Amino acid sequence: MNRLVAKRPEHEAIYVQVKELILFGEVVPGQPLTIHGLADMIGAGITPVREAMRRLTAEGALAARENRRVEVPLMTSDRLAQIDLVRLTVEPKLAFLAANQAASAVIPDLERLDARVDQAIHTGDIRGYLVANFRFHFTLYDAADAPILRRIAESLWLQAGPSLRVVCGRYGTSNLKDLHQQAIAALREGAPQDVADAIEGDIRQGLDFVRQTFDE
Repeated sequence: MNRLVAKRPEHEAIYVQVKELILFGEVVPGQPLTIHGLADMIGAGITPVREAMRRLTAEGALAARENRRVEVPLMTSDRLAQIDLVRLTVEPKLAFLAANQAASAVIPDLERLDARVDQAIHTGDIRGYLVANFRFHFTLYDAADAPILRRIAESLWLQAGPSLRVVCGRYGTSNLKDLHQQAIAALREGAPQDVADAIEGDIRQGLDFVRQTFDE
């Protein structure tokens, strides 16, 4: 368990661990999970794992099945279209608000995280890419100081993350693209709409990458 997670209460730390297994695609869509199996996987107690699974089911990251099993839902074209619609509404707005909140203070963190994204793409490190890409976006979104919109955005990332991991595993990282540098440049110039436009374009590229699954 990393240092930041260890500072949280146990039930919250376990929730974060389970959430990140889903967010970064270490549990594949359609894979059945049980409370005991997941507890063994992360070395945690039954009670906090049960609570984490309950919360993540309520958030749409897991779906309940028979015999007390849950799974990461399989992605469908209709589901992806709905995720697409809401992400393209919420996340550019978060980026715009962040730019308006004098978010230039986070530029060094964004540059560091973007360098990690580029390195992960270069080396084919899929998990490293997913982690750094998530941290980049949510470092920016945190600067917006809009917790309701942020929670919506994270819920949607939880639902899309496992499928992105599957697609990256199939096609590798060499074709991954982003508009992070454009977003950073616009942030530095104090141009909120340009930041929002860069983030919107970045999201579209990622969703189009996932959409390849349904175009074959």
